[in-house]
Amino acid sequence: MIKKESKNVNRIKRHEKIRRNLSGTNETPRLCVFRSNTAIYAQLIDDVKGVTLASSNSKELKCKNNNLEAAAAVGKDIALKAKKAKIKTVVFDRGGYLYHGRVEALANAARENGLEF
Repeated sequence: MIKKESKNVNRIKRHEKIRRNLSGTNETPRLCVFRSNTAIYAQLIDDVKGVTLASSNSKELKCKNNNLEAAAAVGKDIALKAKKAKIKTVVFDRGGYLYHGRVEALANAARENGLEF
């Protein structure tokens, strides 16, 4: 029998392929998205120094459900934190997930609140 790889193993492989060509700097950090069953997380990362400049998640924002509204709230919050840190442009890292649903809602909310990518 052939053992089927899990969805998360396949996602990690996709993320590794994406990360080969994607890197953030201090001027244009990487906006990294992680999605779990209970929350959605976003980080602004400077890959040159290896530091996180800002982060936000739906647990911190006290979102009751893990849905599109929670993702939009995280996108808005990360955009506001980026403005405070004087960051205008970012490189979007979808984390191996499809650009659909919660990931798309987070990205659209971040764009609407002033981030460019």
